Amino acid sequence: MSSPQGAAGARPSETAAEDPYLWLEEVDGAAAMDWVRRRNAETAAELEGSALYQDLERGILGVLDSEARIPYVSKVGAFCYNFWRDARHPRGLWRRTTLEQYRSAEPAWDVILDLDALAAAEGSSWVFHGAQFLRPQCERCLLLLSPGGSDAHEVREFDLGTRAFVPGGFALPAAKSAVSWIDRDSLFVGTDFGPGSMTASGYPRLVKVWRRGTALDQARTVFEARPEDLEVEGFHDSTPGFERDFVLKRPSFFTQERYLLGGDGTLERVAVPGDADTEVHRQWLLIRLRSPWTVGARRYPAGSLLAADFAAFMAGGRQLTVLFRPSATRSLEGWSWTLHHLILNVLDDVKNRLHLLTPGPGRWARRPFPGAPDLGTVAAHGVDPRESDDYFMEVTSYLTPESLYLGRAGQAPELIKAAPAHFDAGGLEISQHFTASADGTRIPYFQVSRKGLALDGSHPTLLTGYGGFEVSLLPYYSGTLGLAWLARGGVYAVANIRGGGEYGPRWHQAALKRNRPRAYEDFAAVARDLAARGVTSARHLGIQGGSNGGLLVGNMLTRYPELVGAVVCQVPLLDMRRYSKLLAGASWMEEYGDPDRPEDWAYLRDISPYRNLEPGRAYPPVLLMTTTRDDRVHPGHARKMMAKMLGLGHEALYFENIEGGHGAGADNRQTAHYWALEYAFLLARLR
Repeated sequence: MSSPQGAAGARPSETAAEDPYLWLEEVDGAAAMDWVRRRNAETAAELEGSALYQDLERGILGVLDSEARIPYVSKVGAFCYNFWRDARHPRGLWRRTTLEQYRSAEPAWDVILDLDALAAAEGSSWVFHGAQFLRPQCERCLLLLSPGGSDAHEVREFDLGTRAFVPGGFALPAAKSAVSWIDRDSLFVGTDFGPGSMTASGYPRLVKVWRRGTALDQARTVFEARPEDLEVEGFHDSTPGFERDFVLKRPSFFTQERYLLGGDGTLERVAVPGDADTEVHRQWLLIRLRSPWTVGARRYPAGSLLAADFAAFMAGGRQLTVLFRPSATRSLEGWSWTLHHLILNVLDDVKNRLHLLTPGPGRWARRPFPGAPDLGTVAAHGVDPRESDDYFMEVTSYLTPESLYLGRAGQAPELIKAAPAHFDAGGLEISQHFTASADGTRIPYFQVSRKGLALDGSHPTLLTGYGGFEVSLLPYYSGTLGLAWLARGGVYAVANIRGGGEYGPRWHQAALKRNRPRAYEDFAAVARDLAARGVTSARHLGIQGGSNGGLLVGNMLTRYPELVGAVVCQVPLLDMRRYSKLLAGASWMEEYGDPDRPEDWAYLRDISPYRNLEPGRAYPPVLLMTTTRDDRVHPGHARKMMAKMLGLGHEALYFENIEGGHGAGADNRQTAHYWALEYAFLLARLR
């Protein structure tokens, strides 16, 4: 594989004279890494020596290592599988138990693989990325193991009976591979086959069938995407009685083409709009629309979920049933199948509502979901949709630890697991507020604060948001946040800005490409409203965001510096001139635009924080955080922003974790260190 790090991760289009910090894009370059170590040392000297930092790190690590937390599972065949990390197993244990055992207070766990032992034996810092099981027997799987936590992973065939890797079995070196069992002796595989086999975004461009006992270069190609497409994968549906093969091509982040692969190699496309999401379950085809679709004389609005008989649809029939229709306040957050039923998760003004649908002759019966609470974030999914109508239901909120329920479709569930509280939520309350953005659009946000909060503008407040890729931010319990921030008197706020999915596709599309500033205007409106209501003031308001959220807070820094007192910017995009040439950046051009097109660069220039820093302007202090092994958002974004801020004389700190991929750390200790730095910085700057 061509390494996603170093020079292979960046395709220069500028000279050092045009971008003096271009050299920091050399991920593992000696000069760049020396620069990183110096910045890390400066941050450590300022933040890590305090009693506050030590207390934060110790408390956060205790939350992450707690053995009382819920061990979430995925049921495959006869067993429920769980990946578990704690103080004794920092890399983690992959283990399993039965569903009956799992219902008990202390399940008997059978350890399948000890990642710490494997890492020690092989001298590699493995991070577990999951497993692909060979159904229906489920006695073998393909293990996905990432070196250091990057998105790339090795693939190795593993025997669950012998607890060992299969000698001479299927194996792939580290790459952003996509694999799927067809049968015991063949796989669909997309990987780095050599030059030209990966897309411009760094994902598989070819789907091949690989037979056991043959060399990878002898695998037979069944589909070839264009270099400019995002990715392609092949997969086998092993549902008994409905076995079939599919190829799924994603031309861009929000488009897909699903093909039914015939036994003779022919491909038949599922004829739906290119920006629609599809799923096939047993005899049913589900279609979720991102744009309006007219079929015959009927027009279906964006955000709808439609159902059809799959075989009839492929034969040309267009008998569609509307399972969900959006409204001004309601959107579809997601769905999940059990064997015979469909669970819909609907958001109404960013509050979850579950519905149970049952297909029948000529119609789908609909009823409320039994046992679902009215408050909090609620999600339900089938335990094993191939085999049963059992479901898990998860319930949480900002102040309520997760609870896990087990039930059967149509019946109220029973509580089987409850996570512990990691901070005292007594005296705290959750409230939802709405404010008007610059163009008058109604923007919701959540607030977590003390009851009877004195509205005098004095409270340290942390405001976060995302605003991209149709991702919704819903209330969730974080022991880390509660222990480090809420328990110390801080106010927490979450802005549900445009670009997200809180109100469906229209909410997302309102901040696409040249309309991206709407997301920043929304976030600024929430910041102003918090101040206008007397919750906080600019000097006490901190903002935090990661990835696309890092781009959000980067733009708050350069556009609205007067509104905030401190900024935490994590694994961010910041240089919108270069983003599409760095690692997976080309895959996001449907979200942001193409900086190589003059008409796109005309607006991208205005939302590129790295390009918009100005000498002599007053900016709030910034903590920039990234990871060396992040092969999704290039660490060069954060590095260059830090270097430019220092060069212009602005106050900034920097931390780069050497492992961890696009997340905070490769193990709990690294993650605790990462978050302790953030909260130590915020608490020091905002009081």
